[in-house]
Amino acid sequence: MGILNVTPDSFSDGGLHFEKSNAIDCAMKMVDDGADIIDIGGESTRPGAEPVSIEEELDRTIPVIEALSCRIPIPISIDTYKSEVARRALTAGASMVNDISGLRFDPAMSGIVSEFRIPVVIMHIKGAPRNMQVHPSYEALIPEIMDYLRESMQIAVQKGVAEDMIILDPGIGFGKTFDHNLQIINRLHEFTKLEKPILIGPSRKSFLGEILEDLAPEQRLEGTAAAVTASIMKGAHIIRVHDVKEMSRVARVADAIKRETISLS
Repeated sequence: MGILNVTPDSFSDGGLHFEKSNAIDCAMKMVDDGADIIDIGGESTRPGAEPVSIEEELDRTIPVIEALSCRIPIPISIDTYKSEVARRALTAGASMVNDISGLRFDPAMSGIVSEFRIPVVIMHIKGAPRNMQVHPSYEALIPEIMDYLRESMQIAVQKGVAEDMIILDPGIGFGKTFDHNLQIINRLHEFTKLEKPILIGPSRKSFLGEILEDLAPEQRLEGTAAAVTASIMKGAHIIRVHDVKEMSRVARVADAIKRETISLS
């Protein structure tokens, strides 16, 4: 899943694809580089970010989705927790929703997903982007995340979302400390008990910068590759990344090793 942020303030690529033409060019390149899904977001959800209006989010995302939907052969995902943005994006040509709130911020979201009969990524978050990194704490990290995801799945199914349309994301960096992020990746295999595809997004995240002596986000390529490899070996099915060409190659190798490991066991 290639990340296309059409925002001025995302943590890693804010402003790079804010212009429609730049966003389109970037998406086309990601397709050429091996992306299977393009995830378009019009609101930064970096730590401390303030929400933007529905109108602003629509102005940023819909023209790009309309332009890309007839040009690229892969699915477009809308990265939003607002049901109206999701509805407009799906009408414009998107075919998937990626909701960082796990269907919690907007009660109407699960109904939209059900109505359009499309896949949905249900992510775990503790708090909201503006405050999620203010001393996040858990009594039992993995069980609490799993309970949250189970409850979100129940919300989805009660609104008519098909079980086989649900994808789960433990939410690296969303209300998590440095140690929490490492623990999630190391114990990612435990989420397979939920019997749903697992998406994970470690790309360029701050915990990698901490390990790599405060390297800037755009310099965390090797760290991202290590996190992606570990995640695939531990059970991830979809990786959400900025550096599509490089991580597509990493994923192919990691997946081949994992498949061979399974065949020998």
